[in-house]
Parts: sequence; structure tokens; C-alpha cells
Amino acid sequence: MDKSSTQAHILVADDEIQMRRLLQRTLEDSEYKVSTAETGDQALVRASMDRPDVVILDLGLPDMDGVEVLKRLREWSSVPVLILSVRNSEETIVQSLDAGADDYLTKPFRMGELLARIRILLRRRTSAQNGTTFSAGNLMVDLTARTVKKNGAPVKLTPIEYSLLIIFIKNSGRVLTHNYILKEVWGPSYEDETQYLRVFVAQLRKKLEDDPAHPKLFLTESGVGYRLGQ
Repeated sequence: MDKSSTQAHILVADDEIQMRRLLQRTLEDSEYKVSTAETGDQALVRASMDRPDVVILDLGLPDMDGVEVLKRLREWSSVPVLILSVRNSEETIVQSLDAGADDYLTKPFRMGELLARIRILLRRRTSAQNGTTFSAGNLMVDLTARTVKKNGAPVKLTPIEYSLLIIFIKNSGRVLTHNYILKEVWGPSYEDETQYLRVFVAQLRKKLEDDPAHPKLFLTESGVGYRLGQ
């Protein structure tokens, strides 16, 4: 067990009492501190009072849609949010991610996968708070010196490739939509130029992955975007 996980606080917002109990029991067995909410208003109050490290948010809350809860939360908090919902349409997933969700998992789900995604979100939060370097597998990036190394050897990236890499690092573990990445790296006028993105992700994989055909760092989320693995 990662020691940092035993200190983490998870807020579960779900209107189904059976689901809240299941998640609370499982998370507490994994040594997380857990608080719960059954409405959107309760979730926002709990988030404000408890300052959790991760929020697990259902979209089907009785008083307001989960996306609205997320939008209100994002007005004052950057806490990682994992959407856990039966809604599985591409449109809903993209809408949630664009509204500020960090990850999306559909019900029914495997508890092991949920715990793994929580660990990734916690690592991302810790790295963002504490580090000026980023490492994953054989990749090492010094954010201050703007240097990139693979297996200890320097890797030369173009300015666009480096900007794209930094977007991934700053959002490590988070699913990023195509539109979000394109706007961040190229600007609003390139929102629909997904071919640009495919080309540059392919270049990053070629330079930084051990096996570009089977990437472990730059992961594709089909129909949605990409995620930086660990």
C-alpha cells in the first residue's frame, strides 16, 4: 500500500445508498478516509468543508445534474474529479471532461480499475503540488530546465512536441478531449484539426515510447481524446 493513499480523503457523491455504502466500504478497506453526499448541494458543502483529495461524482443526482455540480465546484476548486455514471454516450463523456472532470468511469465497473484510477489522480495531484520534475517509466522531464530524457539520454523535441508533452504532464492521469488539447496547444481556431493532433501524438510516441505500436505513456481514449499513463 502506497503510504500517501492512507492519508487521502475521498468524497463520494451518489444518490444510491447501496452504491455509497459499497464505495465507502471498499475505499475504507483500502485505507482511505471517506465522506459521502447524496445530493449535489450536499456534495458542494462537503467539498468546501472537508477539502477532499479526490471527488467521485455521479451524474444522476436528485437535485441537480452532476455536470452542474462539477461546474460550480470548478469555480473555486481544482480537486481531481472522477465521474462514475451509468451514462456512457460519447457526448456525455466529452461534456463532462470539458466541464472539468479529470476522469470518467461507467457503471457497472470493476473496483480494481476504480482504485487504480484514484491512485493515478492522487499521484498527479501530489506531483503538481510538489515537483519540478516528472518521471514515468523510462521518461524523465525537468520542467525548470525544459529537458527531456529517455533511459538517461537526452531527447530533442520540437517546440510543438514539447508544448504537447507539457499539457499531458500537467494533466497526468486525466482524460483530455481532442478539443481541449488542440485549443491549449494550437489555439481556438484549430479545435477541429484532429489530424494535427494524431500526427504529433504519433511523433511523441515514436520518440518517447519503448514500443510506439503499443504505447504505455500516450494512451488513446477512443472517440474522446488521450490520457498520459504512468
